[in-house]
Amino acid sequence: MKFLIVVVISIYCLIFSSIEVKAQAVKNNRDKSYVEEDKLIEKTTLSGSASDSIPKDQDHNQLNEVVVKSNPSLLKYGANGTIDVNVKGTVLATSSSVNELLSRVPNVVVAEGQISVLGKGEAIIYLNGILINYERFAAIPVSQIAKIEVISNPSSKYDAEGKAVVNIITKQNIESGIMGSASQHVTVSKFAGTSTNTLLDFNYSKGKISFITNYGLQLGKGRELLYTTRTRPNPDEYMKSVLTTDWRRQFNNYSNFGFGLQYTFSEKSYISLAYSGNIEDLGGEVESRNSITNNTGNSFYATDIAKNDVLLNQFVNLNYNLITDPKGSSLFIGTQYSNYNGTVRDFIEENSLVDENNIQKYLKNNVGSTINIVAAQADYSKKIKENTKLEMGAKYSYATIKSGTDFLIANADDMNFELDDELSSDFKYNEKIAAAYFTFGSTWGEKVNFSVGARAERTNYDLYTNANGIQKFGKSYGNFFPNLLLNFDFSEDWKGHFSYVSRITRPRYQALNPYVIYQDPFTTIEGNPNLLPEKVHAFEIGTMYKKFDFKMGYTYKIDPISGAALRGDTPNSYILRSLNLEKEHTFFTSLSRSFNVKWWNSTNTVSMNLTKAIDDFYEYATGPVKPQIYLYSNNTFTIPDLFKVQLLAWYLGNKSYGLRSDNSRSTVTLGIERNFFKDALKLNFTANDIFHKFMVSGDYEVGQTQIYYHRTYTTNYFKLIATYSFGNSKKTNYKKTEIEQSENNRAR
Repeated sequence: MKFLIVVVISIYCLIFSSIEVKAQAVKNNRDKSYVEEDKLIEKTTLSGSASDSIPKDQDHNQLNEVVVKSNPSLLKYGANGTIDVNVKGTVLATSSSVNELLSRVPNVVVAEGQISVLGKGEAIIYLNGILINYERFAAIPVSQIAKIEVISNPSSKYDAEGKAVVNIITKQNIESGIMGSASQHVTVSKFAGTSTNTLLDFNYSKGKISFITNYGLQLGKGRELLYTTRTRPNPDEYMKSVLTTDWRRQFNNYSNFGFGLQYTFSEKSYISLAYSGNIEDLGGEVESRNSITNNTGNSFYATDIAKNDVLLNQFVNLNYNLITDPKGSSLFIGTQYSNYNGTVRDFIEENSLVDENNIQKYLKNNVGSTINIVAAQADYSKKIKENTKLEMGAKYSYATIKSGTDFLIANADDMNFELDDELSSDFKYNEKIAAAYFTFGSTWGEKVNFSVGARAERTNYDLYTNANGIQKFGKSYGNFFPNLLLNFDFSEDWKGHFSYVSRITRPRYQALNPYVIYQDPFTTIEGNPNLLPEKVHAFEIGTMYKKFDFKMGYTYKIDPISGAALRGDTPNSYILRSLNLEKEHTFFTSLSRSFNVKWWNSTNTVSMNLTKAIDDFYEYATGPVKPQIYLYSNNTFTIPDLFKVQLLAWYLGNKSYGLRSDNSRSTVTLGIERNFFKDALKLNFTANDIFHKFMVSGDYEVGQTQIYYHRTYTTNYFKLIATYSFGNSKKTNYKKTEIEQSENNRAR
């Protein structure tokens, strides 16, 4: 019944939009300006940037006029399959974090620490067109975000790391003087408890100097609950494990901070320096309860981990931008230093009941890790003529990773801790990546424009670890990634596109590190130093007819990166580890429709994808392949001079893809918002995931073990937000451009 709500909303909105909105748009002057804005977007080049098709000054004038006159809808479609998602004034702007915001964006799925685009796979994150890492992404203030670009067919100028690109675009500060905002979030959850978020941002600009800074602090509680069963039905080695793991997190100090300074030499050049960072001081406890039944009897294990984890991430960027000719050709040179320092000081108490005997012991898990990344990049864009552009660039990065893990174990009798050599280990990893790319875009006749490009990368790395014996090896390999994008202008109302994109996903650094994350005596999480990069070839064809957007595609993955619970060295033990499957095929199709009337904005999407994963190495049991349905509807109802009501609902159906099955999940979010004091104060109340149906669960069978898992997050909550904006300023501009590499994305 709850899922039916989502289905009814989506179908109703699609039907209503097709029969009624067309007349409303013609009659309403505000909608005329929105239609004009759509036309501007449709005429952009394959890079997806409106600034490439119109002069900069004209761009500001036209966009400002649109903002004044129109009430834009949530979603706009690009001719090459890109979608632009507005954040300001929508339910998305009430998010406490960028991670929560992206979970509300159509076609984007956020689960288990991964951000994916439906039909494409894992996405990498860009900030204002520059690649950023996950920690920087988590530190972006939602109050500064203007819109989100979901680029499902990225060109070669985007880093080859990731199957899709999510580009976060912040608000342009075109004010001279002082501007700022302060926001307080209070979140109450029956499942997790209460947490608060305090967000501050401040901008100052005068003459050629611009300064921007921000600070955010999260305090309170969070929770995640995992229920897992592992069953070996074979009578000769029968075993059933029922495991519950409850992460009760205490946010002692989850804060992010940053500042940027820019000096503008002239209208054609500027230099910028930026520093940012974030601290994650995590306390609380992890409670693990594991009941095991096998041929020898029953046993029960209770593990309580007192968490004391601190992570400090810091980033420094120095960048230079120059417009090189009157046509708008540009040069960008950037450098960055990234530093990650993490410490773990966990105290573990373990109690077990085996054959009616109580056994108690204590453990200490001490981990120290450091990651340093130095990167440099240069990009040059040459505008040959109005519709012809050549882009080229190069980058170089060097990453060093070091970590040491000490496990100490003591019996309850003497409390004398001794080092456990099997659980303790050291890890060192060095990596160098050199890359170069080019992209050429132009027109072919009056109805076709195209972009063709390629990216070449050379990787060298060496790895050392003494986990499970000394392992030391290195490797050097090269990759070449061609891509092609075609746009077709059949008529004013009918557009089409075709794309071929090749990509790579390298394993995250921690996925390579075989150090042990301890959950209970029979469950550990360990890295896999033998992981291979995942390679992707993706094809897509699509068409836009008026306000309808339809696309379908096929994605082929080689050595796809997955994960599983594999049997350990003892009969009842299991290791959660990343691994490579053999290959994976995905077919997908999607239909979207947005509309905007005087009192109602609505965005609606219906998608279907069919995936088949193949593997012969890990003894997976093969199962059925069934399509997965995705429904999305986002609606804003405006009561003039009173308030806005916002309703967001989506449903992701069951998925079976040969080696495993995922169960359905959904969410329904309702919010109400009102402005006071000439929009200086904004109050918002949100009920998120009202029915608490966002739960990740599924099952698979590997190595003769049947595994079922069910993970519950802190998504069901009530939140009150108060935001106050202040300032007195005139028109100017602050540009903050920075360089970050895909290597940073893997440092998590």
